[in-house]
Parts: sequence; structure tokens; C-alpha cells
Amino acid sequence: MDLKIDRTKSGISKEEIGIYSKEIEKAMDRLWSGKEPMTGWVKLPMQTDSEELERILNAAIVIQEQCRELIVIGIGGSYLGTRAAVNALVGFDEVYDTGIPSDRYPSIKFAGNTMSAVYLQKLQEDIRTKEVCLCVISKSGTTIEPSIAFAVLKEAMIKKYGREEASKRIYAVTDAKKGVLREEAEREGYVSFAVPDDIGGRYSVLTPVGLLPMAAAGIDIKAMLAGAEAMATSPAWDFDAADYAAVRYALLQAGKSVEIFEYYEPQLEFFSEWLKQLFGESEGKDGKGLYPDSLRFSSDLHSMGQFLQEGRQIFFETVLNIEKPSRNIILPASAGELLGGKSLNQINRAAMEGVISAHSAAGIPIIKIDIPELNAFYFGQMLYFFETTCAVTSYLMGVNPFDQPGVEQYKAEMRKKLNELE
Repeated sequence: MDLKIDRTKSGISKEEIGIYSKEIEKAMDRLWSGKEPMTGWVKLPMQTDSEELERILNAAIVIQEQCRELIVIGIGGSYLGTRAAVNALVGFDEVYDTGIPSDRYPSIKFAGNTMSAVYLQKLQEDIRTKEVCLCVISKSGTTIEPSIAFAVLKEAMIKKYGREEASKRIYAVTDAKKGVLREEAEREGYVSFAVPDDIGGRYSVLTPVGLLPMAAAGIDIKAMLAGAEAMATSPAWDFDAADYAAVRYALLQAGKSVEIFEYYEPQLEFFSEWLKQLFGESEGKDGKGLYPDSLRFSSDLHSMGQFLQEGRQIFFETVLNIEKPSRNIILPASAGELLGGKSLNQINRAAMEGVISAHSAAGIPIIKIDIPELNAFYFGQMLYFFETTCAVTSYLMGVNPFDQPGVEQYKAEMRKKLNELE
């Protein structure tokens, strides 16, 4: 395990963590037993189907040859993990926050996560002016937002390419046997992959849900799976790795109700969005759970810094620290005596250390997670670490980490309102 968990400023002692050691051991046994529903992700890194992986890699090569832009259609767990990986490992821009295209790999854009006509029209224009493929991800094929995007963008593809050629540019990730999208994929001849029955959306990044679009974007998915396997099999789970789950639960018991994920590299923006879904949808049940939020530093220090320092302390902070950013800049002498000659990474680290010192002095519990660098291997470790932590903490809270009944309730009410529209 290469991630390092620093809990020294959490306010929770090793002895307090030890109180939960038996419960954590039971939680880990439940996860690894193979008897708990929707825990297929636990052993997935060690049981990857090599033939399926080769199918994914071959499909990714075809996508790279076909198009300059891949539009990934999905919402929640069907897209956030992919977006997090592309944002962290490929590149980003301020307009779309998507992978920047190269001579070899298409850019990646996302649809089906909003019902904005403005955004969808921009993607229609992309289809008219660029070589485009679609990757539609939905287990049922009936979720409202992806259904809207797929219907609109598929029509644009058919108008441009004709139905037969459009079908060759549409890739589906859906249920293996049933559902609207599975039926359409079989009827129209889309290249398709299956969402495993025993893995829920927010835990599905390392299935074809995430692996296909990530591979098309040029991400080394074999290295990512290797990183996840290294984390899954690490002896550290018997020592420091499980401490994060225990500290989170202990802080909840101490009256903290909000966990704020903080990051100093913009590449972690959508990773933090994935974390919000992972923890929020897994823990937030039966009046329980920590409310997850995220802040991008140093920019958000100029908006939320005051509240963090002196506001109502209902929260604790989890700092995601990239120890070795991929680039650096040495500031010129014209930056002034304080800054000139120093590297931007040095200054960014000084900001992080200053914030930790100031907030810790104010009594705010802080956990720091050190990530060696952002590459596919360590990203795989990050995914698996947080998935396991989330499941364990959920068990400590006494909730099911793998269902989302509240989400289903809002969907039912939304359908009622849609039926009332003329």
C-alpha cells in the first residue's frame, strides 16, 4: 500500500481507534465472505476476466480509430468514476473539464448527467462537425437523464452517418440479459459490455462501466487494476489502512456530521465528486451518515476559509495530498522577494501546511491522505481504498452500503410529475 494515512491531527487516539477493531474485523469479514449482496467489487481486481479485458482494449482501439471525440452518456456511478479518472490522468480544461485530445486518443465529453438543453445542443454541434462515437452506460436503460441524452444524440448520429454506420459508433454498457438498452443493443448491433449483477454503480469504476471509456482515452487500465489489486491484498488493512474508517466513525460519534474533502490540485476535482457520491449514497440512510462535501484550495480558501477557521465546527477535514505533482514552475525574480526563486509546488505545499496548522490550532480534526503521484496505478489504489473505507464505515453505522432507496423515491415522484405534463 503506497497511500499514507496521517491521523495525528484528527483528535482521535490509537486507543480510541482500537475500540472499533473488532467491529472493523467483522466488517472486513463480511465484505470478503462472498455472501453479502453487491460485493462483487471486493475481489474483482484479483479476478479480472482476461478475455473480457482484451475485448475492452480492442474496442478502445477501434474507438480511437473511428473518432476524435467520445461522448460518454451516464449519470452517477455510470460516469463519475470515469470522469474522475480522465480529469486526473489525461488532462482537463475549464470549459468541459474533459480529456484533451491528442493525435492518438479522442477527447472525452460527458452527457446524460444534466437536463440542460444548452449543454446538449453543444454536443449536437460536436456531432455535426467532428468524428464522434457514443458510449451509453445504463443498467436499466430507463434512467431519465441518460435516456434523454441518448435519444437526442443518437438521432444526431443517425442523421449524420445513417443508421447502419451510426450503430457501429455506438457502444453500450448495460445489463447482461435484460432491460431496454440491452434489447436495443442486440437489435441494432451495438458493441456491448455487461454491468456485473453483483456490483452497484458507485462501486463499478473498475468494470466495463469505467474501463471502456478510460481505455479509449488512453489510460492504462491494466496498471489501474494492478493498483487496485495491490491495495486489496495489502497487509496494511490489518494496521493503518482501516484507521481512516475508525477515525471517521469516531468523529461522527463525537458530534461531527460533515466531512470536507480538500485538494490542492485541480486534477482531483471530479475524484472528489465521485467521493461525494460514494459516501453520500452509501452512508446517508436511516437518519445516519456523514455529509460529504469538497473544497478546492487555494481558491476556496478565499470563499470558505473564514467559515472553516471560525464558523460552527460541525465538520472535520480530509486533505488529499499529491506528494509529487506531474509538473512544476520556478517563479521568476519579478514575483518579489517572498516568492521569487521558489517553485510553485513548494508554495502550494506551504499553503497546505499553513492551512492544516491554522485549522488544527482552531480545534478542527484533520486527516491527511498522502498519494505518491497521480498515475493509473495509484489511482487504482485510491479507488479501492475509498470503496473499502466507505463500506466498512457504513457497516459501523449500521446501514447497508449498497442500496439507495431515497434515490428511487425521488425518481418515482419525478415520473409522476412527467405524466402530468401535456
